[in-house]
Amino acid sequence: MRIDIISGVPDLLHSPLDHSIVGRARNDGHVDIHVHDLRDYSEDKHLKIDDYPYGGGAGMVLSPQPIFSCIEKLKSEREYDEIIFTAPGGETFEQSHANRLSIKMNIIILCGHYKGVDQRVRDQLITAEFSIGDYVLSGGELPALVMTDAIVRLIPGVLGDAESALSDSFQNELLEGPIYTRPAEFRGLKVPDVLRSGDHKKIEQWRMDQSIKQTKERRPDLYKKFDKNN
Repeated sequence: MRIDIISGVPDLLHSPLDHSIVGRARNDGHVDIHVHDLRDYSEDKHLKIDDYPYGGGAGMVLSPQPIFSCIEKLKSEREYDEIIFTAPGGETFEQSHANRLSIKMNIIILCGHYKGVDQRVRDQLITAEFSIGDYVLSGGELPALVMTDAIVRLIPGVLGDAESALSDSFQNELLEGPIYTRPAEFRGLKVPDVLRSGDHKKIEQWRMDQSIKQTKERRPDLYKKFDKNN
């Protein structure tokens, strides 16, 4: 899989992409990630990538020329399954989106910045828009990193335990229930007996019951989706 991330401030992206699970996935050849500096594609003599909005108003807007030039160059080299724009008005990014995108071959993520992007970019180039929540950030770099991390960890071979990603919270519209590790007793607090019983059927049922309970208590909105589909 290849992910191309386009940004006006690419230095914000490099460190998170070089470490932990994403960094190992890159080193092991499971994913190819390239960061593109939008200024490298600007035809302005000062390498500007933004301008004032027509009609007035506060803030600056990402100009269409550098974005079109960058994406058109990338598309001339390979086909892309999705060209994603990180925007406050986009669809909220969820686990189902990460699942779907993780089986694609090539995707582009364009990081929003400033006041927004020229509408012609959205009309002509973008195939999907995502937000990571109802709050304002300085730019789309953090959402791009969040989406990349969520996608990459689902690629086969990236996680050492293939079942780990499948049992994560949100995979089945439920939160993951409580988990324990050694020691069996710590400061008088014991691991539930069922988890030490060796009865895998009972353990599986206990985990499902706990997952449903926690989701119902902490995320009733999520539980409603689960209850509706089951």
